[in-house]
Amino acid sequence: HWMWKFHVIHHSDENVDTTTALRHHPGESVFRAVFTLLAVLVVGAPMWMVMVYQSFSAFLSQFNHSNVRLPDWFNKTIGRLVITPDMHRVHHHAELPYTDANYGNIFPFWDYIFGTYSRLDREKIEYGLDVFDKDHDSIGDLLGLPFDGLRYRQDK
Repeated sequence: HWMWKFHVIHHSDENVDTTTALRHHPGESVFRAVFTLLAVLVVGAPMWMVMVYQSFSAFLSQFNHSNVRLPDWFNKTIGRLVITPDMHRVHHHAELPYTDANYGNIFPFWDYIFGTYSRLDREKIEYGLDVFDKDHDSIGDLLGLPFDGLRYRQDK
Protein backbone atom coordinates (compact mmCIF):
# COMPACT_ATOMS: atom_id res chain seq x y z
CA HIS A 1 0.00 0.00 0.00
CA TRP A 2 1.49 3.35 -1.03
CA MET A 3 0.52 5.15 2.19
CA TRP A 4 2.34 2.50 4.26
CA LYS A 5 5.57 3.45 2.46
CA PHE A 6 5.27 6.89 4.04
CA HIS A 7 4.24 5.56 7.47
CA VAL A 8 7.04 2.96 7.62
CA ILE A 9 9.42 5.60 9.04
CA HIS A 10 7.24 5.77 12.15
CA HIS A 11 7.31 1.97 12.58
CA SER A 12 11.01 1.51 11.87
CA ASP A 13 11.86 3.01 15.27
CA GLU A 14 13.29 0.28 17.52
CA ASN A 15 13.09 2.42 20.67
CA VAL A 16 9.45 3.44 20.95
CA ASP A 17 8.99 6.46 23.19
CA THR A 18 7.50 9.95 22.94
CA THR A 19 9.89 10.85 20.12
CA THR A 20 8.29 8.10 18.02
CA ALA A 21 5.06 10.12 18.04
CA LEU A 22 6.93 12.81 16.09
CA ARG A 23 8.77 10.46 13.71
CA HIS A 24 6.87 10.82 10.43
CA HIS A 25 7.70 11.39 6.80
CA PRO A 26 6.89 14.98 5.72
CA GLY A 27 4.69 13.52 2.98
CA GLU A 28 2.59 11.73 5.58
CA SER A 29 2.13 15.02 7.42
CA VAL A 30 0.89 16.64 4.22
CA PHE A 31 -1.58 13.79 3.60
CA ARG A 32 -2.88 14.04 7.16
CA ALA A 33 -3.36 17.80 6.86
CA VAL A 34 -5.20 17.48 3.53
CA PHE A 35 -7.49 14.68 4.78
CA THR A 36 -8.19 16.58 8.00
CA LEU A 37 -9.03 19.73 6.06
CA LEU A 38 -11.35 17.80 3.74
CA ALA A 39 -13.10 16.17 6.70
CA VAL A 40 -13.55 19.56 8.39
CA LEU A 41 -14.99 21.05 5.20
CA VAL A 42 -17.37 18.12 4.63
CA VAL A 43 -18.58 17.98 8.23
CA GLY A 44 -18.51 21.72 8.74
CA ALA A 45 -16.88 21.51 12.15
CA PRO A 46 -16.16 24.84 13.81
CA MET A 47 -12.50 25.78 14.12
CA TRP A 48 -12.54 25.64 17.94
CA MET A 49 -13.66 22.00 17.76
CA VAL A 50 -10.89 21.16 15.30
CA MET A 51 -8.34 22.79 17.61
CA VAL A 52 -9.64 20.87 20.65
CA TYR A 53 -9.51 17.60 18.71
CA GLN A 54 -6.02 18.24 17.32
CA SER A 55 -4.70 19.22 20.75
CA PHE A 56 -6.23 16.16 22.40
CA SER A 57 -4.89 13.93 19.62
CA ALA A 58 -1.36 15.37 19.94
CA PHE A 59 -1.39 14.94 23.72
CA LEU A 60 -2.63 11.34 23.51
CA SER A 61 -0.13 10.51 20.77
CA GLN A 62 2.66 11.54 23.13
CA PHE A 63 1.01 9.57 25.94
CA ASN A 64 0.39 6.35 24.02
CA HIS A 65 3.93 6.32 22.61
CA SER A 66 5.48 7.01 26.01
CA ASN A 67 7.69 4.40 27.56
CA VAL A 68 5.95 4.32 30.94
CA ARG A 69 4.58 1.43 32.91
CA LEU A 70 1.17 2.23 34.33
CA PRO A 71 -0.19 0.32 37.33
CA ASP A 72 -2.40 -2.51 36.05
CA TRP A 73 -5.54 -1.19 37.73
CA PHE A 74 -5.00 2.28 36.22
CA ASN A 75 -4.12 0.87 32.79
CA LYS A 76 -7.32 -1.22 32.71
CA THR A 77 -9.48 1.63 33.97
CA ILE A 78 -8.21 4.39 31.69
CA GLY A 79 -7.85 1.88 28.84
CA ARG A 80 -11.63 1.72 28.58
CA LEU A 81 -11.66 5.39 27.66
CA VAL A 82 -8.43 6.15 25.79
CA ILE A 83 -5.56 4.29 24.15
CA THR A 84 -2.84 3.50 26.68
CA PRO A 85 0.85 2.92 26.05
CA ASP A 86 0.42 -0.84 26.64
CA MET A 87 -2.33 -0.99 24.01
CA HIS A 88 -0.43 0.98 21.40
CA ARG A 89 2.89 -0.83 21.93
CA VAL A 90 1.35 -3.95 20.40
CA HIS A 91 0.78 -2.00 17.17
CA HIS A 92 4.53 -1.25 17.07
CA HIS A 93 5.56 -4.93 17.28
CA ALA A 94 8.03 -5.83 14.53
CA GLU A 95 5.94 -8.67 13.11
CA LEU A 96 2.51 -9.36 11.71
CA PRO A 97 -0.22 -9.81 12.85
CA TYR A 98 0.54 -7.34 15.62
CA THR A 99 1.27 -4.35 13.38
CA ASP A 100 -2.22 -4.89 11.97
CA ALA A 101 -3.79 -4.43 15.41
CA ASN A 102 -4.62 -1.64 17.85
CA TYR A 103 -4.84 1.12 15.25
CA GLY A 104 -6.58 3.56 17.58
CA ASN A 105 -4.99 6.89 18.42
CA ILE A 106 -7.55 8.21 20.90
CA PHE A 107 -10.42 5.83 21.58
CA PRO A 108 -10.03 2.04 21.94
CA PHE A 109 -13.63 1.23 21.03
CA TRP A 110 -12.81 1.41 17.30
CA ASP A 111 -10.46 -1.56 17.62
CA TYR A 112 -13.10 -3.49 19.58
CA ILE A 113 -15.78 -2.72 16.97
CA PHE A 114 -13.62 -3.66 13.97
CA GLY A 115 -11.98 -6.67 15.61
CA THR A 116 -8.47 -5.25 15.46
CA TYR A 117 -7.81 -5.23 19.21
CA SER A 118 -4.92 -7.43 20.33
CA ARG A 119 -3.22 -7.91 23.68
CA LEU A 120 0.40 -8.91 24.21
CA ASP A 121 2.63 -8.83 27.27
CA ARG A 122 5.02 -5.89 27.19
CA GLU A 123 8.05 -8.19 27.58
CA LYS A 124 7.18 -10.05 24.35
CA ILE A 125 7.12 -6.98 22.12
CA GLU A 126 9.95 -6.45 19.64
CA TYR A 127 9.98 -3.00 18.06
CA GLY A 128 10.92 -2.06 14.52
CA LEU A 129 10.06 -3.91 11.33
CA ASP A 130 11.00 -7.50 10.59
CA VAL A 131 11.48 -6.69 6.89
CA PHE A 132 13.40 -3.44 7.29
CA ASP A 133 17.10 -3.39 6.43
CA LYS A 134 18.84 -1.44 9.20
CA ASP A 135 21.76 -0.68 6.87
CA HIS A 136 19.47 1.84 5.18
CA ASP A 137 18.24 3.83 8.17
CA SER A 138 19.93 7.16 7.46
CA ILE A 139 17.63 10.15 7.17
CA GLY A 140 18.15 10.28 3.41
CA ASP A 141 17.27 6.61 2.99
CA LEU A 142 14.22 6.95 5.23
CA LEU A 143 12.94 10.00 3.35
CA GLY A 144 13.43 8.13 0.06
CA LEU A 145 11.53 5.00 1.14
CA PRO A 146 8.15 6.02 -0.29
CA PHE A 147 9.77 6.49 -3.67
CA ASP A 148 12.21 3.54 -3.67
CA GLY A 149 10.09 0.93 -1.95
CA LEU A 150 11.01 -1.05 1.13
CA ARG A 151 14.49 -2.46 1.34
CA TYR A 152 13.88 -5.99 2.53
CA ARG A 153 16.34 -8.07 4.48
CA GLN A 154 17.93 -10.87 2.54
CA ASP A 155 17.10 -13.46 5.21
CA LYS A 156 13.33 -12.91 5.19
